[in-house]
Amino acid sequence: MADIKDAENTLIMDTTQGEVVIEMRPDLAPNHVARIKELVREGFYDGIVFHRVIEGFMAQTGCPNGTGTGGSGTKLKAEFNAEPHVRGVCSMARAQDPNSGDSQFFICFDDATFLDRQYTAWGKVIEGMENVDKIKRGEPVQNPDKINSMKVAADA
Repeated sequence: MADIKDAENTLIMDTTQGEVVIEMRPDLAPNHVARIKELVREGFYDGIVFHRVIEGFMAQTGCPNGTGTGGSGTKLKAEFNAEPHVRGVCSMARAQDPNSGDSQFFICFDDATFLDRQYTAWGKVIEGMENVDKIKRGEPVQNPDKINSMKVAADA
């Protein structure tokens, strides 16, 4: 397992393709990190699929409907920041309204810096990016990969 510096701000995501460790960045997006931890501790992400996965771009998850149409029901005010959207960065998905982020997030496969300052970057994969790379592609994904469980490292 990764050398975890801050267990309270590290997520361990067990997926159908293997383990992924995400270092959260409360310095960039304190409200998003707090809400994600709350959802993780409620078990919200357990069993949720990667519903939108675009080769060379990103893998998106966090919709309880598995379609990209749902969320937890709590919208978050945008916390846009200067963190570049590069390989491994985790950022919030949203609708047209900048303050419509909820529970859906994506992990960048590659450089997606055209998203910078328009989406809330809140973390980065520090281990297991090879497992993210194996997630089945599609829009929608047929027989999608999923998050078996997600835990805050401090609770694991």
